[in-house]
Amino acid sequence: MGCFLAHSYQNFSWKISLLCFLTTIFLQILSNFANDSGDTQNGADLVGRIGPARAVQSGVISPKQMLKAIYITGFLALFSGVCLLYVAFAGFSQQFFYFLGLGLLSILAAYTYTAGKKPYGYAGLGDISVFIFFGLVGVLGTFYLHTKNFEILTILPAISCGAFATAVLNINNIRDIVSDKKAGKITIPVRLGKSKAIFYHWFLLILGMICAFIFVLFTHKSATNWLFLLSFPLFIFNGKKVSELENPDPMLKVMALSTLLFVILFGIGQII
Repeated sequence: MGCFLAHSYQNFSWKISLLCFLTTIFLQILSNFANDSGDTQNGADLVGRIGPARAVQSGVISPKQMLKAIYITGFLALFSGVCLLYVAFAGFSQQFFYFLGLGLLSILAAYTYTAGKKPYGYAGLGDISVFIFFGLVGVLGTFYLHTKNFEILTILPAISCGAFATAVLNINNIRDIVSDKKAGKITIPVRLGKSKAIFYHWFLLILGMICAFIFVLFTHKSATNWLFLLSFPLFIFNGKKVSELENPDPMLKVMALSTLLFVILFGIGQII
């Protein structure tokens, strides 16, 4: 989304885009590895978990091997991030070090979500972190690295991405309400209960759709800008199924792929 927006504002670099993708992929893998390790360590993957088997929990990978993988992926994310900032800012400028601090914070957030002594995901703060890093930081940061500018309206599609990413997490947490409660992982669905968590899910979907709509309403240039509307029936379908299914796990992948389609359609609509 950040790359598409930068392109629509006539500021786009393939080098910056590819390094953004690479850094993001390493951060995502790091987060998944840390989540696998942390949930097993803290008991969330051991108490009647419904979802697919995890690597450490199932014994496919030992805790030591996973920790090594976390270190390696963390280093790769840092290295890729440093290369990204060096290319974007043409050297070690003041902005380079500001963004380096943000990058280190991203790595820390990815690791401490469910790993470590006091994982913030167990206090129900995972949704806030996902919204900030998968939405605001990811989109606005990528846009800034391309343009060296901040455009107030780009907050809207950033919020859309953050809301949809949080909805993915919410489906995961609705599925795991029982096991998370037993493990002391107090997620938003554990706090609210399933019925209110479904209402919260609808709120996230509607928020994401409204923000995208408002952005295009204010920046409208041609009919193609509205291409993203083709993805909205998928979000409605997702919300309906999450409301109906006893175990909404199948909708987790659907939500992630629907978000990807939304971003692609939104981006194509902006640049053609």
